[in-house]
Amino acid sequence: MKCPYCGGNETEVVETRDSEDLETIRRRRACLKCEKRFTTYERVENVNLVVIKKDGRREQFNRDKLKSGIIRSCEKTTVSFDDIEKIVSEVERELRGADSVEVESKKIGQLVATRLKKLDKVAYIRFSSVFRRFVDVEDFEKEVKRLIK
Repeated sequence: MKCPYCGGNETEVVETRDSEDLETIRRRRACLKCEKRFTTYERVENVNLVVIKKDGRREQFNRDKLKSGIIRSCEKTTVSFDDIEKIVSEVERELRGADSVEVESKKIGQLVATRLKKLDKVAYIRFSSVFRRFVDVEDFEKEVKRLIK
């Protein structure tokens, strides 16, 4: 591991911790040359997922893009960043556990919407309006009526 401070190649692991989701390992390292400490994170490199968009295009799954969309839906709600991170991790884990490395964007949207619906109805409606492409007020009204029932 290369030291981010002096560029030295010799470091030692001082402390190791698992993350809460047990998918990431946090390591505190010390540089043997400059003696400064820094943190690294280790995660298993997964096979790249491919998202099939509604128009048929294919693009690589982007965890940050998914998280960004959820964050926009959850603005000014009670949904915490920890909740959002949990949703992203659960969805990604489910997608990676599937039989195929290709997944339709619709499937991702459904997985997120299901989780948001349990957490916060406003965030769910916001997310659904983009994911399902609500065109007019009637679309919103139908979805809100389904939530009320």
